[in-house]
Amino acid sequence: MITQPDRTQADHTPPDLSALVDVENGIISRQIFVDESIFAMEMKNLFGRAWLFVGHESQIPHPGDYFTSRMGTDAVLMTRGTDDQVYVLLNSCRHRGMKVCRYDEGNTMTFTCPYHGWSYSIDGEIVDTPGDLFGVPQFGGAYGRKLRREDWGLVRPGRVENYRGLIFATWDAGAPDFADYVGTFVHWLNNLADSMAGVRAGAETIAGVQRWRVPANWKFVAENFLGDSYHADTTHSSVETVGIGPAGPGGTRHGTGPDALAARRAKFQRSVSYPLLGHGACDSPDEVRPSPTFTDRPELTEYFAEMNARKQEIRREQGAPPGANGPATLFPSMSFHALGFPKSILVAHPVSPWETEMWRWYVVDKDMRADAREWLRHYYLRYSGPGGMTEQDDMENWDYATNASRGTQAQTFDYNYAQGIGMTTPCSLDGAVESTHWSTEENARNFYARWARITSGESWADLMTEPTTPNTIGNGTIAQSPSARAGV
Repeated sequence: MITQPDRTQADHTPPDLSALVDVENGIISRQIFVDESIFAMEMKNLFGRAWLFVGHESQIPHPGDYFTSRMGTDAVLMTRGTDDQVYVLLNSCRHRGMKVCRYDEGNTMTFTCPYHGWSYSIDGEIVDTPGDLFGVPQFGGAYGRKLRREDWGLVRPGRVENYRGLIFATWDAGAPDFADYVGTFVHWLNNLADSMAGVRAGAETIAGVQRWRVPANWKFVAENFLGDSYHADTTHSSVETVGIGPAGPGGTRHGTGPDALAARRAKFQRSVSYPLLGHGACDSPDEVRPSPTFTDRPELTEYFAEMNARKQEIRREQGAPPGANGPATLFPSMSFHALGFPKSILVAHPVSPWETEMWRWYVVDKDMRADAREWLRHYYLRYSGPGGMTEQDDMENWDYATNASRGTQAQTFDYNYAQGIGMTTPCSLDGAVESTHWSTEENARNFYARWARITSGESWADLMTEPTTPNTIGNGTIAQSPSARAGV
């Protein structure tokens, strides 16, 4: 059992996260999901430094377009400048902090604060226009023209990266290059950003962004996508029974009975995780994960099969590794379906230890024919999101897992993450290991190892180097907490 820190002291000493995350033995304290002081550490040291997904450039195709997004608990604007560049800006006036934009999206060349009238251009600079109502009101009067307007534009993150249309940003100017942060996990991002037929950066988003809140900790969401195949047979059994998705001969995705269960597991023949970087994904060889069958739309079945065949041919020509096609999480909070149906992005924005704001984007090909695009839009909505059958299953789990762990006694008993310890093998992808059994918690252990290090405030120099403490690849022995062994 992990020893809980003494919370009776008023010294506000940050908790020792390494004592709460025992990766070697697969034991993790519930406290990291419900403690407010740990949440504050996450916002400062993790979300204040990590690369975070902001949006897709297809949401702002024209100069003056903007989309309001989030980075951690901060509201930001993603804009398209007159120079056609993508900018990310803190949505807060430099004078008194008022939001300068209160719409979800739109087009403008000027953001004017409704409090005192400071005005900013689409790239965040204070507007340099004479007059009483633009730029800084009273600039030539009460300010005596002494205010250095060039120093008081909207705050920009430390770094911004446009990767094949996917926009990422970090508040930390000293963060590692995006390519180093992602590593060879980039193959999953490529499958997301490229078209279903393999065209580089050939994807775009449709149907806006779904936003809703869940009374759950954000880490449960990230963990669900980075390699938790274990939950599917139990959690989503009703979806398979009803058969709302791409249908096979039995009216469900893979039919029914033992053969159907084996077919579902065959989709994810391995889990791939990154002990140093914290990313993770389910994966399978391309030949056992073909495009789906839509029994009510045979012409779409044929269309998607043709696109999938072209994509595999292009990937072989490019020397891309096979697979990289299952659900995945880019550390810390960008989860997505890389190649499947539906192809989508889900970001878990933390609100508090017990609440998460979910944002979901749906992804299609730019040149997809209209009937296929419209059919996928309807399918996405009934499959995912707050009204989707699978998402409702997951949200109920995350809600009750979080809230059942908030009690005083509940927090003294740890979670078990021991599945698959010692069952990893080297992977052909640099920096990754794989588990060949269809179910493992290796990915989660590596995620929380990374989480503990960055949330504790380790430097980037240390974070990008393998730790010297007991290995994070999980070759220890399965252990029970002392309380469990004693029957407490």
